[in-house]
Amino acid sequence: MKTIDEIERAHAELTALRRDIHAHPELAFEETRTSGLVAQRLRDLGLEVHTGLGKTGVVGVLRGTGGNSKRAVSLRADMDALPMPELNRFEHASTIPGRMHGCGHDGHTAMLMGAVQYLAKHRDFDGTVNFIFQPAEEGGNAGARAP
Repeated sequence: MKTIDEIERAHAELTALRRDIHAHPELAFEETRTSGLVAQRLRDLGLEVHTGLGKTGVVGVLRGTGGNSKRAVSLRADMDALPMPELNRFEHASTIPGRMHGCGHDGHTAMLMGAVQYLAKHRDFDGTVNFIFQPAEEGGNAGARAP
């Protein structure tokens, strides 16, 4: 499969982001560090940023420059970790006892950020992309009820 060179070049940065999030797991509705990292990256890329949604959720809005269509699409990633011990011993293992990213939400967040980074540099599309970084997918009624 052919990869896009620009995305391939972002691999190390996105891996570092995933490992950072993995090392600092936050439970449902406690994702303050993660949502802060996400919001700052979105701002740095020039997106409109909405924070505090569902307590710790973040939405980045990217408007294309290829027209003025009302069309929109939303892409979502979950950010929360699980209340379970991490038994792995790799360098980026959880630094918080009894918490870990056991379902890949660290990866989901990093992958969505990769999409953000690429599309923010290639805004030649018609419409809007909403990037939803959801808190509390694990518990909290799957993010359905926010405090």
